Amino acid sequence: MNDSPFYRFVDDSIMYIIGLRIKLSTLVAKVEKLNNIMEVVASAPGKVLMTGGYLVLERSNAGLVLSTNARFYAIVKPIYDEVKSDSWAWSWMDVKLTAPQLARETMYKFSMKKLTLHCVSSRQVFFWIAMDFTSCCDARNPFVEQAVQYVIAAAHARIGQDKKDILQKRLLQGLDITIMGANEFYSYRDQLEARGLPLTPESLSVLPPFSSITFNANDANGAHCKPEVAKTGLGSSAAMTTAVVAALLHYLGVCHLQESNNADLDLVHMIAQTSHCIAQGKVGSGFDVSCAVYGSQRYVRFSPEVLSSAQVAGIGALLHEVIVDVMEGKWDHEMTRFALPPRMTLLLGEPGSGGSSTPSMVGAVKRWQKSEPEKSLHTFTKLSEANSMLEKQLNKLKKLAEEERMAYDSIIDRCCQHKSEKWMEQSVAPSEQAVVEALLGARNAMLDIRGHMRQMGEAAGVPIEPDSQTRLLDTTMDMEGVLLAGIPGAGGFDAVFAVTLSDISSKVANAWSSLNVLALPIREDPHGVSLENGDPRLQEITSRISSANIN
Repeated sequence: MNDSPFYRFVDDSIMYIIGLRIKLSTLVAKVEKLNNIMEVVASAPGKVLMTGGYLVLERSNAGLVLSTNARFYAIVKPIYDEVKSDSWAWSWMDVKLTAPQLARETMYKFSMKKLTLHCVSSRQVFFWIAMDFTSCCDARNPFVEQAVQYVIAAAHARIGQDKKDILQKRLLQGLDITIMGANEFYSYRDQLEARGLPLTPESLSVLPPFSSITFNANDANGAHCKPEVAKTGLGSSAAMTTAVVAALLHYLGVCHLQESNNADLDLVHMIAQTSHCIAQGKVGSGFDVSCAVYGSQRYVRFSPEVLSSAQVAGIGALLHEVIVDVMEGKWDHEMTRFALPPRMTLLLGEPGSGGSSTPSMVGAVKRWQKSEPEKSLHTFTKLSEANSMLEKQLNKLKKLAEEERMAYDSIIDRCCQHKSEKWMEQSVAPSEQAVVEALLGARNAMLDIRGHMRQMGEAAGVPIEPDSQTRLLDTTMDMEGVLLAGIPGAGGFDAVFAVTLSDISSKVANAWSSLNVLALPIREDPHGVSLENGDPRLQEITSRISSANIN
């Protein structure tokens, strides 16, 4: 063994690095242990409505909605280790809401009698300076507020008398709630362009997880104008509401999500739909919440009447009574599991040409329906037929993949290298020809859907598929290996999606980049709401330490 000063220095350096790694790992483990004490972490996915825009608002129509790998997280734990001894604490409890991406912390008092939240203080950090809001209204999150109120009401209604004391103790320890959304829910185009980075998914990967959220500067003109967060249209409010509801229900012992009990998921769905609708001030179709709870699906909306009692809750009806009506109501929505066929990839792009207001576009379409009932009914009928045809062709492809997997994989591998007009030439057997026929049938159905959506927009006077989007989608569908391209949801300028064959999505992303379109690192993930092992921020730190191996 060489005992020279140099080798002793190397040995000492290696031992120091190993010791540092051990200390860091130990520190992270201790932090995780502390945070895991009575801590519940739940997540819910964002969505892409592939078909059913506008139609899904009416109960007779279905929509195909895909859940994604972009997830919203809610962390729930107690504020206090023990119940406070103050006598007033038995009438009021504390709720703390933290949104790290907004550098915002809001404190509430919750009335144990009336089941209502009251904001008492709020702080936000601007450039490392803590600032108190002059009014709590500036920092309110109505989705989380409604979720807290309805979940606690459900807990009182569901939990038996023998466990009431446990529930009471949990509540009096306070609720410490943290909410965080994956970067994909928000737009970071401005940061990439400011850094001179190309508009590619790889550029987005340089941003830290759960990055600070940017604001639309153009919307922050007036003194009383509240800036709007720049979003990508994945349904952040629905995913956030669902994650908060699930985490709170599990934390309070109302349900046990790790057991994959359908009844528990149904309870999450009912309360999340109710909270989301009341926070929005209207009863929407609910496809986004349903997707956040159950994952990718074929969805038919519930009858709005099931929430009639909840809509008047703020006019005097007590939540104790309303929650029973909600949980015992007739939820007649239809949800059938759905996923893209094998070897197909979802891709979402952000054109950066300005956002669209979904409520105003929906309002314009409804006014058109009233002014021209016959014409609008004809367009809606044709659109519904095209939606059904696309669903039929996708289901046919899934069936062919199950019955003739070798032939299916073989023809997909060949078609992904060519434009659609060359696909039929690639088939050499009847089983492969059947796959190509279904592929082309799906493409034709999507072209019909886009055509009817454009007609609807022109008649209603709103840009459902604007000319700039039409050119982008036509260019995309003309690329090698692209099966579908369209505008999700209500349309407009917000986003475009594509479905590609095999693994050619990176080629489409690069092509989009040259067209000033940012491809987001989003894929279909058919899973809905779920419990997580811990704080995703700590998991990121742990994985980075673990990856720092000494060679």
